[in-house]
Amino acid sequence: MVAVLTWCLTSCLMLIGLVGVVVPILPGTTLIIAAAIIHKLIIPESVSWTIIGVVAVVWFVSLVVDIGGVLLGTKLFGGTRWGMAGASGGALVGMFISFPALLVGTIGGAILAEKFFAKKTSKQSLRAGLGTATGFVISTGLRLLCAAAMIAIFLVAALSDRA
Repeated sequence: MVAVLTWCLTSCLMLIGLVGVVVPILPGTTLIIAAAIIHKLIIPESVSWTIIGVVAVVWFVSLVVDIGGVLLGTKLFGGTRWGMAGASGGALVGMFISFPALLVGTIGGAILAEKFFAKKTSKQSLRAGLGTATGFVISTGLRLLCAAAMIAIFLVAALSDRA
């Protein structure tokens, strides 16, 4: 009975984590690693600490990708700290509406911040906004890959002896 409940909890947390990769209000890959650790603590023989360590490394990569993607995209397209701050504010507003609003909010926030606070031209502001969006989309895709890898590594290890 404990094993069934543990698998239900693990599955739910991992699925919510997968959704959280796209919905910024949820701590995506952090929920996935938490699920793996909780599973290990409740059913110690299910996976080794080495597997948990491998999942943790992929989790850390997802954090670096998350932060680095938007920063790199903004910087490569000529954005400033103002653009990054505006993108964060726009994303915060957009995430409560829908995924498209999240993307539009991210771009719009970067453009407005670059235009009005960094005193950039309209062309420069638009370029920075597109860079932010590009970085956001790329980092989201890479985080999805990390999340899928974390889940796959855990499931292969946990289910390998149960065939």
